[in-house]
Amino acid sequence: WQFSAIQNPSDFTLQERAWNSVCPLVIKLKKFYSFSLRLEEALQNLLECLTCAPFTPTQHLEREQALAKQFAEILHFTLRFDELKMRIPAIQNDFSYYRRTISRNRINNMNLDIEREVNNEMANRMSLFYAEATPMLKTLSNATTNFVTENKTLPLENTTDCLSTMASVCKVMLETPEYSSRFSSEDTLLFCMRVMVGVIILYDHVHPNGAFNKSSKIDMKGCIKVLKDQPADNVEGLLNALKFTTKHLNDESTPKNIRTMLQ
Repeated sequence: WQFSAIQNPSDFTLQERAWNSVCPLVIKLKKFYSFSLRLEEALQNLLECLTCAPFTPTQHLEREQALAKQFAEILHFTLRFDELKMRIPAIQNDFSYYRRTISRNRINNMNLDIEREVNNEMANRMSLFYAEATPMLKTLSNATTNFVTENKTLPLENTTDCLSTMASVCKVMLETPEYSSRFSSEDTLLFCMRVMVGVIILYDHVHPNGAFNKSSKIDMKGCIKVLKDQPADNVEGLLNALKFTTKHLNDESTPKNIRTMLQ
């Protein structure tokens, strides 16, 4: 309806249909945007619990497995959401139509109560959020970077070691038949892959040399190989996330064979 309404701005019936169809979608988009803010706060709280003294990150992951599982659940949701978002370009088209309609304020007699839910300021923030190729991942990357910046007394290694340990655990589970054969379904396999890619991306954003450097504590060649060994349909979005949302992939210090593996 939105396309027809744009093409026929004087057709009141089309305008009304388009408006009534887009409003519920905008409310749903707001819910996900608001949820991203809650995830941001939750992620920082979990990082604090999993990196604080006196225990090492490995000890934390062993002692607080429930918290580590929650951390993994957040990453799994984030990667899943962003995979779906990249496949639905209509999201931004619908939201653009909403913003144009609100700003012109042409439909004075329709359901403009929605402005109480999504006013112009909120619409601007949501627009910036959904303009990102991977908005949830961008939110978590910023949250992790802010966590490191704001906790100057906490050694950086506590955070990067936590992330690299989780990546290593996921890689071993995926590449070792003894473990992977126990996965009850393909969903468990996808869960493990998404968590692995998620922690790699967070590591790459907070470590000065990134995840792809030879000095990285993450075996990037091994992680990429594990992904490449899976059916292409299952990992296309994850490989794209590594290619397009990491910070250091194109650094000169990144070995050429790793860049080649991701091509």
